[in-house]
Amino acid sequence: MGLRSQLKCWKQFGLILLAFAAFSCSVAIAPGDSGDLTKLVIAEPLHGTGYLPLYVGIHQGFFEKEGLNVEVVTFQGGGAHTNAVLAGDAWGFIGGPERNALAKIKGAELRAIAHVVDRGNVYLVAGNHLNFTPAELQQNLAELLQGKRIAVSHFGSTPNSILRYVLSKKGLDPQKDAVLIEGEHTAALAAVKTKQADFAITTEPILTQGIRQGIWGEPVYSIPEELGSYAFSTINVHKQTIDREPETVERFTRALYRSIRFVYDNPDEAFEIATKEFPMMPKDDLKATLDRAFADQLWSSDGIVKPEAWKTGHAVVRKANILKEDVSYDAVIDMRFMQAAISSSRL
Repeated sequence: MGLRSQLKCWKQFGLILLAFAAFSCSVAIAPGDSGDLTKLVIAEPLHGTGYLPLYVGIHQGFFEKEGLNVEVVTFQGGGAHTNAVLAGDAWGFIGGPERNALAKIKGAELRAIAHVVDRGNVYLVAGNHLNFTPAELQQNLAELLQGKRIAVSHFGSTPNSILRYVLSKKGLDPQKDAVLIEGEHTAALAAVKTKQADFAITTEPILTQGIRQGIWGEPVYSIPEELGSYAFSTINVHKQTIDREPETVERFTRALYRSIRFVYDNPDEAFEIATKEFPMMPKDDLKATLDRAFADQLWSSDGIVKPEAWKTGHAVVRKANILKEDVSYDAVIDMRFMQAAISSSRL
């Protein structure tokens, strides 16, 4: 994304903040179709297997049992999912809590109330057209990436920030030592296939699709393995929602905790639910995707954002120069409700 486009996005973001001040957070809350359920819209930036625990809660009726009708709506493009909450078009969004930090600097108050994805859910892959030998792929990562074209999602997105962080940690200047081809996350597959990009930062299920199609091989760099616990995707709401509707937040987190535990305790049933959410994806590919997720300990096991997970995420956006100043854990994360959900599950 160019500087002009970036400035335009921030101007739109500022207008949304002003508009939000005139509306109550309850805009995105409405009675369900039955009249007995409270409808909540959760905005997602993409429809991916990483958000499986959220989908499981809907399919298994965990939210419904709490009197909630949760609908997940995809808002693609930059920070559209965050803006949906700020504008009152969604009750919450699933995404990186660094979005809360960026919003705070601009004057908005968002909080993460639950942890979903506890690893940096992206992988660096090399196009097969590069014809690297196994020995070459084992060489210094900086040497592999020097001067190469890397497909990645938009500037400001978490995968983009992670790429910039990794390049910087390896001694490379993202502006000078590599060419970042920024766009929609789904474009990475075509970019490498058509040799417009040499490498890509990608995620499942696109990772497995690229392997199956012979576009790239297994990751040359695994972010989940290298960075460890990471506040990658959390459920985030406006602070006014917490202040005004604590019971709704409490019900939501109770249901989500059950969803998270269901995924880990019932992997086969979770797979069947995934087939309903991704009906066009071959089952073998989907199975490989979920197997990788479990092996990488992708999902939080308890819904809690631990301080070290925020520390890693915070370091990424600071190093990438996305976040211009330090923002503390307590300023963007509120785990009271998830902790209560865990306690109540033990009664």
